[in-house]
Amino acid sequence: MHNQLAADRKGKLMSALYTAIATASGREGRAVSSDGLLDVTLAPPKALGGSGEGTNPEQLFAAGYAACFASALTLVARRMKHDVSQASVTAEVGLVAGEDRAFGLTVTLRVELPEELQGEPGRALVEAAHQVCPYSNATRGNIPVELVVE
Repeated sequence: MHNQLAADRKGKLMSALYTAIATASGREGRAVSSDGLLDVTLAPPKALGGSGEGTNPEQLFAAGYAACFASALTLVARRMKHDVSQASVTAEVGLVAGEDRAFGLTVTLRVELPEELQGEPGRALVEAAHQVCPYSNATRGNIPVELVVE
C-alpha cells in the first residue's frame, strides 16, 4: 500500500486517505489502473486529427472532475440540509494551446439543480462545493474553472 504525503493549503503535511494508481502509454494506447478495474483504449479525438476510436485524457479528466464535484455537492448539501439527489454535474474540459507552445486546460462545470435550489441558494451551494472538491482545490489558480448553475 502506498502512503503518500501531501501538503494542505497551509503547508501542513497530510497522509493520503487513498491513492489511485494508473499507467498509460501516451495518447494512443491504453490506460490501466493497478487494480484492473479501469482499462481503456486511448486515442486522440477526431477534432485533433486522431481516429477517435478510444477515450482521451480530457474525457477522463472531465469524468473524474464531474464525479468528484457531484460528491462534494452532495456532502455540502447534506450539511446545509438540502436534497440534491436529482442534481447532476457535467464537466466540459477544453484543451488549449498557449503562446509558449505549451498546452493547458479550461473547465466549465455545469451543475443542474432541483427547482427549489435555483437562484442564490443554488449558487451558494455550488460555490461551497467548489471549496471542498479536491479537483477544484487542485486546479485553483492553475486552470480557469467556470461554474454554471442550471
